[in-house]
Amino acid sequence: MEAAVVTVSTGVMKPLLSKLFKLLLEEHGKLKGVRHDAKFIGDELRSMKAALEVLADEEQLEPAMRIWRDDVRELSYDMEDCIDVFVAHVDHEPDGRTTLKKFVDMLKKPKHRHQTASEIVKLKARATQASERHKRYNIIRPTPCISSCSIDPRLPALYAEVDELVGIDGPKDDIIDWFQWEATSTQPQVLSIVGSGGLGKTTLANQVYHAMESHFSCAAFVSVSRNPDMRKTLRDIAGGVGFSDYTLDDHVQQLISKLRQYLKDERYFVVIDDVWSADAWETIRLVLLNNNHGSRIITTTRNTEVASCCSSGGGHVYRMEPLAFDDSKRLFFRRAFGPEDLCYPHLEKVSNEILRKCSGLPLAIITVSSLLADQHAEDEWKRVLAAIGSALANDSGADKMTKILSLSYFDLPHHLRACLLYLSIFPEDSAIWKQHLIHKWIAEGFIHEKQGRSRYEIGETYFNELINRSLIQPVGATFSQVESCQVHDIILDFITCKAAEENFVTKFSDVEDGHNSCYRVRRLLVGNNSNEKVAISAPILSHVRSLIIYAHAPQVSLLTFPVLRVLDLGKCWWLEDHHVANIEKLLLLKYQCLANVTLLPKKFGELQYLETLGIANTRILEMPLAVTSLQRLASLNVHYHISFPDGMIGKMQSLEDIETLGVHSYEQGKSLQEFSQLTKMRRLKVQLGMFELWEGTGQIEDLHGYLGTLVSSCNLRHLNISKLSSDVLAVKTYFPLSLESWCPTTPCSLQELHITYCYIDKVPNWMSLLRNLRELEIYVVSVRPEDVRILGSIPTLLILKLKTFNGTDGRILIHGFSNLKYFHLELLYCGTSLEFEEGSMPRLEHLELEFRVHQMDCLNGSLNFGIQHLSALRKVEVCIFGNFGNKDNAMAGLECCFGKSIGILIEADIEMLPNCSSFLLQYGNVAYGNVACEHYTKMPLLKYHQRSSHGQGHWKLAIHVPEP
Repeated sequence: MEAAVVTVSTGVMKPLLSKLFKLLLEEHGKLKGVRHDAKFIGDELRSMKAALEVLADEEQLEPAMRIWRDDVRELSYDMEDCIDVFVAHVDHEPDGRTTLKKFVDMLKKPKHRHQTASEIVKLKARATQASERHKRYNIIRPTPCISSCSIDPRLPALYAEVDELVGIDGPKDDIIDWFQWEATSTQPQVLSIVGSGGLGKTTLANQVYHAMESHFSCAAFVSVSRNPDMRKTLRDIAGGVGFSDYTLDDHVQQLISKLRQYLKDERYFVVIDDVWSADAWETIRLVLLNNNHGSRIITTTRNTEVASCCSSGGGHVYRMEPLAFDDSKRLFFRRAFGPEDLCYPHLEKVSNEILRKCSGLPLAIITVSSLLADQHAEDEWKRVLAAIGSALANDSGADKMTKILSLSYFDLPHHLRACLLYLSIFPEDSAIWKQHLIHKWIAEGFIHEKQGRSRYEIGETYFNELINRSLIQPVGATFSQVESCQVHDIILDFITCKAAEENFVTKFSDVEDGHNSCYRVRRLLVGNNSNEKVAISAPILSHVRSLIIYAHAPQVSLLTFPVLRVLDLGKCWWLEDHHVANIEKLLLLKYQCLANVTLLPKKFGELQYLETLGIANTRILEMPLAVTSLQRLASLNVHYHISFPDGMIGKMQSLEDIETLGVHSYEQGKSLQEFSQLTKMRRLKVQLGMFELWEGTGQIEDLHGYLGTLVSSCNLRHLNISKLSSDVLAVKTYFPLSLESWCPTTPCSLQELHITYCYIDKVPNWMSLLRNLRELEIYVVSVRPEDVRILGSIPTLLILKLKTFNGTDGRILIHGFSNLKYFHLELLYCGTSLEFEEGSMPRLEHLELEFRVHQMDCLNGSLNFGIQHLSALRKVEVCIFGNFGNKDNAMAGLECCFGKSIGILIEADIEMLPNCSSFLLQYGNVAYGNVACEHYTKMPLLKYHQRSSHGQGHWKLAIHVPEP
């Protein structure tokens, strides 16, 4: 069955038709008047649905078509509101009647019967009018616009705008150097340049092409485009390499066969520019990857998955980076004021702010600087600065930039267009948390569950695809799951304008100024970071589905928004309890996030559709019992200070994730056992308090057991256990967690496990049985050879973050880890020898090391760690702490310290690695800090420690940390 998702152009047409069908099916012929009208509307909308889907892919529409499309889209919204409100009142009746009985009884009530029947009659009239216009205009399929053709003839001119040779030499040299590294290989080698639209990929590829083409017997530079005609593409390749023995009637397979035969004895160099899909590449590769004469191929793409496909089998993905600030400034002023690169003093500050918003994107820099060419008035520069991120795409001078971004937008599937435009609700430069974003997408109806996969998991694939297409930027990611993202200001500008154009998201400032469309507002964004009170009220807002407010002190009556599905007040820091007094009347609410309030309303449990509740930024101290009535609640985001009454957690049967559950007492620890009753639980973050201060180590041992139930009796996939820092209380005795008694379910579905700020005594044997674990972060007291063996045998492990005091007997020998891609190791004390065995970590791409060195014996005989054996490394970051002199003269001490010598040796080994293109070496001075030269023989001390509990002695392994 087709997923009934909400899209930009068709609105809620798909879910509406599904609901109408269900409503008619359940009514069983009763109340024929309403049933007849609802069926008529459904039939009419169904006939128009196909036309809407065709129009959704057209960049330019005739005015009559656009008006008709928008009218039908808005009709679908209003019809769904009518049905949802009525059904919500049916579901809200708290008795034992069946849904059908409640439905019929509700319609028999004069008030509800009249309101529903009257609204459906109006909607029927609108559907009739739309249907008549549909027939009158013969809206079936419009004439394809340029973007639907195989190759847009304007593309070369558009991309020429980015053809500025600023900051290009470094990337060009990097690519040429990589090909030289592979010079001994006779097999065709593919390098794929990937990056967002307008970053200069074509310019870079063109520069490399001209620098290298003379070294090959034949060469070609061919553009593919978004909807390629593969016959023309293959003919373009043929023309470039000098092959003409084909006819215009040859089909794709004939062209492939002839080109393969021609190229089999040639040493060729081919650039395939602007590849949009793996399918297009799979056709092209049949021609190119067919000899062993040292041929070389470059592809460019906006999609990282396509880049990986192109370079599979020993190739290389070159991620193009934005311009450095100095290069950005040079390009900006060259375009604005000519070759003199002038910079007028009164424009220095505003130009720097403009460049910050352009974030090194050449397309953005060229577009903005062209708008300001020969403009010297500071006010005009400030006007353009204010427009970036919200309205620049509407400027006639930015049409080329808008065209390039439109290509990426219309290449998206319909469901991803809605997900992308929804990002316009977030302020510019803000970090957008993936978890919060996906739950909003779910509440909006952009995501529907598929067999075997939850809506959240599907939402993660949507999120990752937007990253792969270079439309959003990951924040702080390595090889782990990206937890947050940002939107480039230029892309934010485009999607903000597009969202307003489609009546998808409306700014309240536009409503106040009368600049919004003639249609009802569906999603309202209120942004005001000042301390002024914002009064939110207008008749046009009665059908708002999403209300997102960033104002500190909003003046809003929730009764103004009867069909609200998403309510985000999480940044309203002056919100008060009375502002949410009537929240239980928002019967359709699915997502709610609050700030500052001290209590939830007593009738809060009546929100039967609520799926996501965020109260982490509130002053609530205890979770109200009414929450257990929220039978659809799937996601709960709370502050770790909020306590849960005994027995409450086990009653929330629909819960899938909780962040962050605080455990500050023995009684709260016991509540962890209740998670065994939650079969849908997938993600959990637990914050432990200072359990060292509990009375009796018996309670601490019990806590270890309670934590173990989280992996032994749940279906958790992501588990994060952290502990409040003990430094605040100057506690010098730590009780490590013992995981050996934990017994995971078989098979265990755990994919990510983080245990941080509390040490474990050793790596348990059962960890090698975690066949789905891909990410692990742990703090271990002392790393044993057995610990390395266990961790190295986890076949699915991709990411390992390890923090330890030392290695047992002063040594950590790394072996195994066949699939690991990212490894972070922090050694808190010196005196440990670290060594990577030959053949260990064969797929490791990113290595981070942090260790202490004061003198030669701090390394215990190891000087370079065997890094030369890690041939797959692409990125290395090393931080060395040592004695560099006093605080005021640290640099002088660095020049003569032993740590500097070690850094030079490591750097020399890394320079010999064939694939490593990024190396960062940092030094930290501990001579005036609190870390002394403590070797493994002195630190840490493991011993049994006695504490009293009700007059009885309890023995427990503890770590004693001596003063440095």
